Amino acid sequence: MKIMAMRFSIYTLLVLSVYFISNCPVNLAHRNEDDPTIKTMEEFSGYPIHESHFLNSLSSLSVDAETLQKQIDELSSFSDSPAPSVTRILYSEKDVLSRRYIKNLMEASGLSVREDAIGNIFGRWTGSEPELAPVSTGSHTDAIPYSGKYDGVVGVLGAIEAINVLKRSSFKPKRSLDVIMFTSEEPTRFGIGCLGSRLLARSKELAQQLEKTVDGQNVSFFDAAKSAGYMNVEKLSTVFLVKGSYSAFVELHIEQGPILEEEATSIGIVTAIAAPASIKVDFEGTGGHAGAVLMPKRNDAGLAAAELALAVEKHVLESGSIDTVGTVGILELHPGAINSIPSKSHLEIDTRDIDEERRNSVIDKIYESALNISKRRGVKLSEYKIVNQDPPALSDELIIKAAESASQELKLTYKKMISRAYHDSLFMGRVSPMGMIFIPCYKGYSHKPEEFATIDHIADGVKVLALTLAKLSLS
Repeated sequence: MKIMAMRFSIYTLLVLSVYFISNCPVNLAHRNEDDPTIKTMEEFSGYPIHESHFLNSLSSLSVDAETLQKQIDELSSFSDSPAPSVTRILYSEKDVLSRRYIKNLMEASGLSVREDAIGNIFGRWTGSEPELAPVSTGSHTDAIPYSGKYDGVVGVLGAIEAINVLKRSSFKPKRSLDVIMFTSEEPTRFGIGCLGSRLLARSKELAQQLEKTVDGQNVSFFDAAKSAGYMNVEKLSTVFLVKGSYSAFVELHIEQGPILEEEATSIGIVTAIAAPASIKVDFEGTGGHAGAVLMPKRNDAGLAAAELALAVEKHVLESGSIDTVGTVGILELHPGAINSIPSKSHLEIDTRDIDEERRNSVIDKIYESALNISKRRGVKLSEYKIVNQDPPALSDELIIKAAESASQELKLTYKKMISRAYHDSLFMGRVSPMGMIFIPCYKGYSHKPEEFATIDHIADGVKVLALTLAKLSLS
């Protein structure tokens, strides 16, 4: 009889716990989290009461859109070019000011702030179980010359606002939540994209390379960092994160493409990030007077560069895939006078694909073309350097599902899509499972002053990010 009574009481407790969880989430949620009754009910029912309350209280997700837009506008004022363009180069005075601005916002949101040796900034909201691997989010605030004010910025300011949204909703994270502002996502100053996240992902090759890296003004990376206040920059290994340091990383970003806007879709959930590669090429010819040297006698380094640029386009198109892209973003001629045959030329080539093997095949063909052009035109191929050749990254399925679920619960339209631009998420995927959330931007414009995202779309992205972070924090 005692055994039967015990079984009955456990069964009764289980039924009652499920009933209360299903019908009284608000009242239970306002009780003390350490209440033994709640803990017992959670244990027997298998339902996390506080998570249920929060995830069913979507009306409490309130984004302060007016303040967020004001912050985006204020941050854009830290620029070395006139509005509406933004120029914010790594370790410049404007970059230092923007870093200070971000740290102040993090502190105002109650986050504990730290910086590593190269200036990656971390703001942490400590969870109830701080021993667990945290969930992280963030992006960058550096900007290429004459770009816009939303690239990266939405993912930093939006992440801080996502934390504020959760706090206003009385949410209590189990896993700690980190907001990260990455150093130098753009390759503008030292020719290395995602510098901060690459080092977080333990790139020893990059750490060695930075010891001898200089910018266009022959300023070393170490001297530039010290000028911005990072006096321990030589200790690059202290930046490295152990794999598993985070349980998840999620980045909010403008799409930088036209698909979401054209399809009137609110949210893009990224399933994969295309594999990028960068190549530097130098040709050397003989040069000479533009009028005196006859055409058959010329060894024109400029025409060699032009021919290689067209070869890049040819090889990319011949891949047979719309996902293969190639760009000659830099083409420089020396001496750069209208009446002088170029004696030197320099190209920087960007090629990407979601298929690593197909992209590598394009790289091989570009090299073959460079050799053939050099031989045929009588110029020297003085450099052909693959600066980086990164593999693609797949988003984690659990993060994709969390973002999908958040979008559905918020009644926002969404689609799964590939990111053809690369982001810090590509390298954070080597530290932890990763995912990305896209929002539409005007005509897909980016890296130009016309870059724009509506505050309504940004607010939708912040809500999805907040709810996704909440789900991942409770996992």
